[in-house]
Amino acid sequence: MRIATLHGRVVLRRGEGHVDVATASEGRFGPDPQAVYGDWEAFASWARAHLSGGAHMAAPAPTNTEVRWGPPVPRPAQIFAIGLNYRDHVAESGLSIPDELAVFTKFASSLTGHRARVALPEGSVDWEAELVVVIGRRAHHVSRATAWSHVAGLTIGQDLSERRLQLTGPAPQFSLGKSYPGFAPIGPELVTVDEFDDPDDLELGCRLESGEVLQKSRTSQMIFDVPELIVRLSAVCPLLPGDLVFTGTPAGVGGARNPQEFLTPGDELLTWIERIGTLRTSLHAS
Repeated sequence: MRIATLHGRVVLRRGEGHVDVATASEGRFGPDPQAVYGDWEAFASWARAHLSGGAHMAAPAPTNTEVRWGPPVPRPAQIFAIGLNYRDHVAESGLSIPDELAVFTKFASSLTGHRARVALPEGSVDWEAELVVVIGRRAHHVSRATAWSHVAGLTIGQDLSERRLQLTGPAPQFSLGKSYPGFAPIGPELVTVDEFDDPDDLELGCRLESGEVLQKSRTSQMIFDVPELIVRLSAVCPLLPGDLVFTGTPAGVGGARNPQEFLTPGDELLTWIERIGTLRTSLHAS
């Protein structure tokens, strides 16, 4: 099952078209994308029955010039982000494999959707392709065996990062340097876990529209996999329906290159994850 936000309304993908949830459910579920996560089990059950039944025809897929995509989760209560979670990224950073999670946040005002235009602030803006987990059921003190059952689905994210502010001392400003407007594009769709043969092993990466591949890896290279992230985060605080977990980025970030490389106005950044799709972000001068 694939869920998206089009023109501010939650929709289901059917074939190459989309079904408006509020219309198809005759008001049982409203148009607000965030609301479906608060009633996830009922929504998912209805959606699967509806998609298999074919009672409503899907609207044709809009062209890129017609559609206004939003983040599939527009107003999460909490956004968790994990640093240094791929072995090759730890190596390129010149650090040792961590024993504990490195956790920060991206503030919700940084969220945006597919095909967003993001202004580059002054500084050095880097790319970080990431798998993003969306929580569907409250998780507190959960076990590895049950961790995936608390996940609504997976989507694509970019942890855009202004390195100058991020690394400003005396203490680094990770959350602030990663939370400019548009610095958390996610989408285009949320894909439910049952759509994956192995949700713990997916190819991901990003490239420029010019064709230059910036990152390419597999989520199986995570140090702390998705179940372990949920176990460790939920041991401290409850994960709530609709929460986001940015799970970390692999090697290839611009700040670790010699010489360093950063995004520039006019760049088109394409981030992909196997079986989810491609997230496009346009960068322009502020």
